[in-house]
Amino acid sequence: MPFSAFGARWRGWSWWRRALVALAVAAAVPVATIGGLLVALRLHDVGRLSPDARTRGRDAVWLGHAWVDGRKTDADVAALARQLDGTGIRDLYVHPRAQWFVEAVHRELPKIRVQGWLGDEVKPEKDALDLEDAATRDRVTASARQVLDLGFDGVHFDMEPIRPGSAGWLALLDQVRAVTAGRGAKLSVAAPQIDPLPGLHTAGIALSGHGKWWDQAYFTATARRVDQIAVMTYDTSMQTEPLFGGYVALQTELALEATPKDVDLLMGLPFYWDDTWAHRGGAETVDAAVRGVRLGLAREDLHRPAFGVALYVDFAATPEDWAQYRRGWVG
Repeated sequence: MPFSAFGARWRGWSWWRRALVALAVAAAVPVATIGGLLVALRLHDVGRLSPDARTRGRDAVWLGHAWVDGRKTDADVAALARQLDGTGIRDLYVHPRAQWFVEAVHRELPKIRVQGWLGDEVKPEKDALDLEDAATRDRVTASARQVLDLGFDGVHFDMEPIRPGSAGWLALLDQVRAVTAGRGAKLSVAAPQIDPLPGLHTAGIALSGHGKWWDQAYFTATARRVDQIAVMTYDTSMQTEPLFGGYVALQTELALEATPKDVDLLMGLPFYWDDTWAHRGGAETVDAAVRGVRLGLAREDLHRPAFGVALYVDFAATPEDWAQYRRGWVG
């Protein structure tokens, strides 16, 4: 039976039948294999931190809806300026509904770029945007033009979940890149994590219907079409800090291999707390993430200038999150 056909049948089974099969498969996997994978990730968190693996002044932060729905004022922008002072933040990703915010940031923080954050769910996994449709891509491109008309310094796309191999996504980037380049603006995207094991994205889609990872080739195809790519390196299901740090180190290495030298690569840091199987707050700490980023950078391309971290998200961040970022990455 073709793997895709099996995946379709799997999704049609009841939850208890899928649970039984999953348990049977788990029981069949040698304990040594699972242990070997965990040991490999744990070892990725081991190593000396290079003093050169620090911010290059190309970091970014995602900002919440409060900045565009009337809750924030000029006084809040002034407070934001104080918070960002002395950090490596260069880009702010914010939903493009408040021209006053762009003007206020340009006034208070003239070296900071404000990018219009356009996000939505996409087909086939969600009943939403169909990026394989040319008319849909034209409408998204028109939205990008409107963002630039408001004075934003760039467009930041967060479309989820993009399936690796989507031609429509790549066509949209080509289309919007022509617009941003013509305006002297930047095109930026948020990207999924990269397969920690070859083919894992294919198995995940077939069995669960959800695409969590991209293969390196598709990551590269995306990165070649943009000025900046930010990897959403959180919600990893890692259950301890060393495992999370090792996973982030591996993701950093894979992303560095896949990203052209002239494209800004940002590794996402979890600036929020949650306590689920997908995101264990005690494991996915800023300290562990920064350590992983620094280890991966030192191993793969220590002196790469087009590199930074992206903080998700401002409204959920605690003073300790900011302190860990400053202490570990800014130095």
